Amino acid sequence: MIETAQDNGAISSAGVQVVSSGNDAALRVLLEGEWGIHHRTPDTSIVSLQLQASTVSRLEFDSSALAAWDSSLITFLLKVLAQCRERGLSVDMSGLPQGVQRLLELATAIPERSGARRAEEHEPFLSRTGRQSIALFNAFLQALSFIGDVTFAIGRLATGRARFPRTEFLAILKSCGADALPIVSLISLLVGLILAFVGSVQLSLFGAQIYVASLVCIAMVRVMGAIMTGIIMAGRTGAAFAAEIGTMQVNEEIDALQTMGISPMEFLVLPRMLALVVMMPLLCAYAALMGVLGGFVVGVGMLDLTIMEYYNETVTALSLSNLWIGLFQGAVFGVIVALAGCLRGVQCGRSASAVGTAATSAVVTSIVSIVIATAIITVVCNVLGI
Repeated sequence: MIETAQDNGAISSAGVQVVSSGNDAALRVLLEGEWGIHHRTPDTSIVSLQLQASTVSRLEFDSSALAAWDSSLITFLLKVLAQCRERGLSVDMSGLPQGVQRLLELATAIPERSGARRAEEHEPFLSRTGRQSIALFNAFLQALSFIGDVTFAIGRLATGRARFPRTEFLAILKSCGADALPIVSLISLLVGLILAFVGSVQLSLFGAQIYVASLVCIAMVRVMGAIMTGIIMAGRTGAAFAAEIGTMQVNEEIDALQTMGISPMEFLVLPRMLALVVMMPLLCAYAALMGVLGGFVVGVGMLDLTIMEYYNETVTALSLSNLWIGLFQGAVFGVIVALAGCLRGVQCGRSASAVGTAATSAVVTSIVSIVIATAIITVVCNVLGI
């Protein structure tokens, strides 16, 4: 709210002057112009310097030249009043507008709690590095403990002692599988198109357009199909897992499960991880097929290859080793996405904003882990000669 006083030729921008009030023991603060968020307001150092340079015991205000004001004036006055309290000065606020006086009374009715405002201090580089290193180490220990709990739950499942709702498992299976087909189809088809188009630009220089089929087939079946599916599922399913479990953490539903003697690892994490491990290889195979179809569109539509030529070259390039590597990567990525999503959900704080942070962190963790896992699997396959 902005209150406007009589404008007696006052300047439009906010101004402040500190003058003697005619009494040696008092200073008068003249407030001038428009005090608003759209105007630059003076700094309280103007008043502070005058208070330090004089031996006064009282401060007065004069708002006769004040044109308009809003909360920026209240903020300025609160800082001035705080300086006066530190020096033990009395303050006469009768010269302020009635609205300002009422707001100041409300603002100072309850004293500010000690330590409520955290002072901004510049943290030394070594201290900041050490604190972040300790936080990273603690996060690693938490992740290791979580993986241990999940492994124990899998052991209980293998011995038939794990308890989780079978109907929820089927619902999660559908969400991770059939419901993800449209986005997987679109992205994989476009990736196949891009690979074929980029490859054709270079291969056409040597008259080797026929090898576009081999390029797309090997890339999609061995690596790109699994990577793109993993990234899609990280953004779609991993974030959903983190948000679902994080919301349960906020609503204290996980605490209720533990109180009833039900393991959250078996009830929440295990069905989600099993669903992704089962569906990810199938989705990767489907993504590879859609990528090959995308390359087929470019090869037949732009490179004048016949349908049989493209088909025969694709079949020749396709090998079981590449197929098994792609399916294995899909299963690994399924475990990574499920663990990252459930871990961030369990670590979620007790606020609404923490749920969003957990979902974002789950996606970032999943994608980074997928890239690292891809590099490791590629190096291992190269060492093994497959």
